[in-house]
Amino acid sequence: MIYLFNTFLLQQPTVSTSAERYLLIYMIGVLLIVTSLVVIFFIVFQKRKNKLLLDKIKQQQAFDEEISKTQTEIQEETLKHVGRELHDNVGQLLAFASMQINMLAGHVKDDLKEKVLDTSNVIKASLQEVRALSKSLNTDVILNAGFEESIQNELNRLKRMKLMEVELICLGKKDVRKNNKDAIILFRIIQEFMSNTVKYSKAKHLSISLNYTEEKLIIIAKDDGVGFDMETVKSGAGLINMKARTELIESTFSLTSKPNEGVELQIEYPVLKRAIND
Repeated sequence: MIYLFNTFLLQQPTVSTSAERYLLIYMIGVLLIVTSLVVIFFIVFQKRKNKLLLDKIKQQQAFDEEISKTQTEIQEETLKHVGRELHDNVGQLLAFASMQINMLAGHVKDDLKEKVLDTSNVIKASLQEVRALSKSLNTDVILNAGFEESIQNELNRLKRMKLMEVELICLGKKDVRKNNKDAIILFRIIQEFMSNTVKYSKAKHLSISLNYTEEKLIIIAKDDGVGFDMETVKSGAGLINMKARTELIESTFSLTSKPNEGVELQIEYPVLKRAIND
């Protein structure tokens, strides 16, 4: 601005009278004021524009979060309903079938009795699995059992089915968890990972570790299966669902895999932060 002022003065003819000098100074002063007002207006306008954009982004984030929460609540209610249906209807039918088979076993020939008893054992095992599955779908049962116990129950179910070797490793203090809603979401993410392992990985071993620190819980779930190319599954519904659930509870999410090198899921959940916000 000073440079422009000096340049302007140099370009002017010699000012001969006092009135002309005052007029020139006045004009330069007005020019400086107008320029300053334009700069100030531009700065204020830019700040307001940035604030509006920031508010819009925050509103969109809040809207997306509410949508995710609603979807999660609907999913939980659906799972709870399916769990009750499995327990009350399918479970009762299997229990009745088991009773009928046992009654039949006393009235068949010896050469058929073994086959009848084998069928009875299969029905009993199916009934046990249906009941275990119904519990894993019911939010209330999960909360009553606890986070670690629910994960262990899921692993035990895989072990009973002889699908793979499983293990759960718990490290650190376990008395830091206070947010039940978040515990359900974390359990569902792990459940999704386990389901994908069973369906796609052809793994022989599945391990889940829960490492509790004062500020966060680090969850690592991994299998030794066939793995996959990350580029081919980025848009998969399962992966998107797990990411969305993780973001909902302000956690970090990492899923890594390579063909023939298994899959590893890592979640860092801010225990202290979420406990304060709960």
